[in-house]
Amino acid sequence: MGGDEQTLVEILEEHIPIDFSKYINYVSAPQAGAIATFSGTTRDTFDGKDVVELRYEAYVPMALKCVKTICSSARSSWNLHSMAVAHRLGPVPVGETSVFIAVSSVHRADALDACKYVIDEVKASVPIWKKEVYSNGEVWKENSEFLERRLFGNDDDGSCSVKEVEVHRHERKKGCCGAKVKVIDESGNDDEKRCFVKDVEVNRI
Repeated sequence: MGGDEQTLVEILEEHIPIDFSKYINYVSAPQAGAIATFSGTTRDTFDGKDVVELRYEAYVPMALKCVKTICSSARSSWNLHSMAVAHRLGPVPVGETSVFIAVSSVHRADALDACKYVIDEVKASVPIWKKEVYSNGEVWKENSEFLERRLFGNDDDGSCSVKEVEVHRHERKKGCCGAKVKVIDESGNDDEKRCFVKDVEVNRI
């Protein structure tokens, strides 16, 4: 794709599978050294029950608005290039993907952290509802994150209740393997070795 930052959000109609390559190609760019993805798939059991499929419904206009708000929040917290989020509606059989997220950035830490943030917020704040269909029945399920946000959040005005993040970046020293530290071995000799340091801490407000 081109060099401009871009965001693609799609709520797919029933029986339309998610095309992974479409979204990965969308976020790919020469200047993006990392692409992080998340694929949420239907598993075959839940609490000992055999799952046949999941069925999703959504208030599509609000769902699109909420996901775009989540992406904007991620962009304000991490240095990202492009983002793509797709969610299916209707039946999603065992083994198939219901939600797919792709995030690209110059460095991997930004893409990985942003990808996790996006799926967590999609689960917590986007009006998409799930019915679990078992071999012996079915039940509507609400994500625990969504319920917690509704109980303790403040979204009476109908807006998207998106949790903001505060990112503290540590000073990064030059070198591929992080900062040097000096260690003392058992013989008492100084020995310089490299250690891996965490570049980003995310504190949820």
